[in-house]
Amino acid sequence: MADTHLIDGKAFAERLLAEIGRQVADLKAQHGRVPGLAVVIVGEDPASQVYVKNKVEKTKIAGMHSVHHVLPADTSQADLLALVEKLNADPQINGILVQLPLPDQIDEAAVINAIDPDKDVDGFHVVNAGRLATGQEALVPCTPTGCLLLLKDRLGSLSGKSAVVVGRSNIVGKPMAQLLLRESCTVTIAHSRTRDLPAVCRAADILVAAVGKAQMIKGDWIKPGAVVIDVGINRIPAANGKTKLVGDVATQEAMGIAAAITPVPGGVGPMTIACLLDNTLTAFRRQMKKG
Repeated sequence: MADTHLIDGKAFAERLLAEIGRQVADLKAQHGRVPGLAVVIVGEDPASQVYVKNKVEKTKIAGMHSVHHVLPADTSQADLLALVEKLNADPQINGILVQLPLPDQIDEAAVINAIDPDKDVDGFHVVNAGRLATGQEALVPCTPTGCLLLLKDRLGSLSGKSAVVVGRSNIVGKPMAQLLLRESCTVTIAHSRTRDLPAVCRAADILVAAVGKAQMIKGDWIKPGAVVIDVGINRIPAANGKTKLVGDVATQEAMGIAAAITPVPGGVGPMTIACLLDNTLTAFRRQMKKG
């Protein structure tokens, strides 16, 4: 078969961020206000810190109002909930993101569900999950949204295509399946307990891998001509004693079989932050409309 196209998520995300920046500048000119995003991080997880730094940086580049709260690792649940309540009430803040994972003494679900659903730019609140599942206007999790944008950019209409999502998390797998259903795909959610997982994957025109297991999906699991979206970010040992990032798909094996695939890094990752800012812009517009 022909060469496999590598889907450039970085370039797409840069175009999306530039468009968001233009819209924010227009809003500032028209209303004298810009969308505000508050990011809260508890503790000093290195991966979370890098991610949060990128979010804050991109928020400022887009011309948005950026607020960044860094709390100590021993912060109590009550103190974190008090901060969330304060941000809910702040008219300058349109989007609230509490970086996960949280330390053990804090109940993640309690914190997520304390965020005003209209400011829940991560799309994790049970109200937004319900709105998405029932076809209502929702704030949708950023990673699945980014995946869908890349798929539509590559394929145009997704209607009638067979889609397999490997992974059933609330953050990626379930909302991804809902978004594909909304595009009139025939959707299968597969996972570690699925019988004959390779055969299920082989039936997919669109294969989304979101299991968090390095290179689990092999080349011969992929239908020739399928489009593969690799959400996984896994660190594995490299030959020089360092580590390298790989996805959930054995990318080299997929080359020449898949029509297109997202690389890791440079595929889905950059889309997540761009879609976060897009959600913040959407939240701002909806809140202005509500008055």
